Amino acid sequence: MDQWLKADERLDYLLAEELRIIQSPSVFSFSLDAVLLSRFAYVPIKRGKIVDLCTGNGAIPLFLSARTNAEIIGIELQDRLADMATRSVRYNSLEKQITIIQGDVKGIASQIGSEKYDVVTCNPPYFPAHEASEKNLKEHLAIARHEIHLTLEEAVQSASELLKQGGKAAFVHRPGRLLDIVTAMRAHRLEPKRIRFVYPKEGKEANTLLIEGIKDGKPDLKILPPLYVYGENGEYTEEVTEMLYGKE
Repeated sequence: MDQWLKADERLDYLLAEELRIIQSPSVFSFSLDAVLLSRFAYVPIKRGKIVDLCTGNGAIPLFLSARTNAEIIGIELQDRLADMATRSVRYNSLEKQITIIQGDVKGIASQIGSEKYDVVTCNPPYFPAHEASEKNLKEHLAIARHEIHLTLEEAVQSASELLKQGGKAAFVHRPGRLLDIVTAMRAHRLEPKRIRFVYPKEGKEANTLLIEGIKDGKPDLKILPPLYVYGENGEYTEEVTEMLYGKE
């Protein structure tokens, strides 16, 4: 096990996918948002090309690998996180399907090819850089959470540059940025087609937004049923439980 882990890293289970992932409490651990996005996004089952932007420690490529045989590329700016993701891919013997590239999401199409991908997923930094009240946290976390190196508009632009005409881009963000993300998507030829709001529990305000658009698609937006994370008993709802642990 020592050959796979560094410093304070640990090997966690992705139970529904029967995979393992390298995580670190001080550097980076994926959140429920990654699970939600990986289940929300359309993916071709048999073949195709997928790019996951802001891949962190590779959670979304790992999740998606259980749903598709398509080629998956994860893009991560921070070398420490990209290294964690690469080791997780190797641990699960998924090198033939998943490739992790350490690089900047901005302009990544010039490196890996423009207008050649079927699907792009992205869990971008949520908070504007000027709101970085948590910057006293580890630098890795600050960069992942705040628009220090990548703005929402830049993430949307990169997704559009990568996609074929008719390709799909899926994002997870905060409901408060709904108009920002819709405006950015339309400015970069991504027509919003599906939106789903995620709520902590019934009676609470939505705290997560899932949105998918089609490159050069026609206007026709569907608002999907709400997704509730917790039930009245304080435990995960049946839908979220299945996402995390699989079907019984």
